[in-house]
Amino acid sequence: FGIIHGIVDSLWLKKEGAIREDYERLCEEIERKAHLPISFEGLYKWIVFLTSKTNPNMPVLNRYYGVFEDGKMKVRGIDLRKHDTPKLIRNCQEEMLQVLGRASDSTEFHELLPNALQVLEKYVEALDLSRVRIEDLIIEKRLSKKPCEYENQTLQAIAAQHLAREGLNIYAGQTIRYLTVNSEAKALENRALPAELIGETSTYDAARYIEMLLSSAANLLTPFECSNSKLSSSLLHEG
Repeated sequence: FGIIHGIVDSLWLKKEGAIREDYERLCEEIERKAHLPISFEGLYKWIVFLTSKTNPNMPVLNRYYGVFEDGKMKVRGIDLRKHDTPKLIRNCQEEMLQVLGRASDSTEFHELLPNALQVLEKYVEALDLSRVRIEDLIIEKRLSKKPCEYENQTLQAIAAQHLAREGLNIYAGQTIRYLTVNSEAKALENRALPAELIGETSTYDAARYIEMLLSSAANLLTPFECSNSKLSSSLLHEG
């Protein structure tokens, strides 16, 4: 058996022609010789181990996604698993994975990549045409300080300061929900708006959310030469 990848408590192995029973027997032998309990989680149709953003030749320990032989998908360390990811970004990434999840092997996976990119294109277009619900763009971040203690004015700090000016007691450790309104505005208070103050006339920063979408897709597809800049170039300049 060859080792494909390993982390603290898991190993991913491959052997040409091996079936489930072969892996189960291997587990029994490892357990017998090492005197440690070991279990066989499942046989993958395919799996993608995501690479480091700084070194594309180096896989990251716990960021991957794949499909078991029964069709069940397993994902770790990607945006849809993070609590601060806006619903729109999660939905897009999940829909892209559903498309890729139809592949029965690595060849079909590569064939389905254009279909996954069509999903991304659909979400980018919806943002660009203001067809997205504001509630699907809300970002959640935990404050590490009181609003007045921030030297670098992050968007969550700006949103928290809005709430503090409204008389609310905002404290370190509190989760702030906000909308990115204009991330490049000269007046800092115009860059983000807390969810509690969003009104009927509130608008979102489409360019910033499109950037987040592209980054999320690139996180999934970087091993296939789909970087943020390449996605931006192909999707934003086609039409």
